[in-house]
Amino acid sequence: MSAGAAVFAAVFAALYAAHELGDHWIQTSAQACGKGAAGWRGRVLCARHVASLTAVKVLAVAVMAAVTGLELSPQAAVAGLAVDAVSHYWADRRSTLLALARRVGKGEFAALGDGAAAPTGTGAYALDQSWHVMWLFVAALMISAGAS
Repeated sequence: MSAGAAVFAAVFAALYAAHELGDHWIQTSAQACGKGAAGWRGRVLCARHVASLTAVKVLAVAVMAAVTGLELSPQAAVAGLAVDAVSHYWADRRSTLLALARRVGKGEFAALGDGAAAPTGTGAYALDQSWHVMWLFVAALMISAGAS
């Protein structure tokens, strides 16, 4: 495995683990239930969620780099985490991701599942999480490209 591939793998693993923690354990119930609401209340709840989630990702990447001895570019890390944060906010406003799902023929899938079990176990949740993981991949590529 090349050094670049190892850096990418380490960064992606740190981002993925942090995403799971931040998106499911750190996010408050109010944020989870209200971040998609119309108006400023929804925007603020979503921004708070993304801020705490991003903080968890920063910590995870920093700890991973310190433990492994990887030298990451601060500029690349900021750029990658910013792209991830913006994409996360965009999707978590819910109407945006649902509109995209409908546009690409996934509206019926997004509507699948038991609303009482929401958000997990629904098509919307699966689309949301797969969107986030893809952007974790992009962020890891950006961050690892700046490693020395």
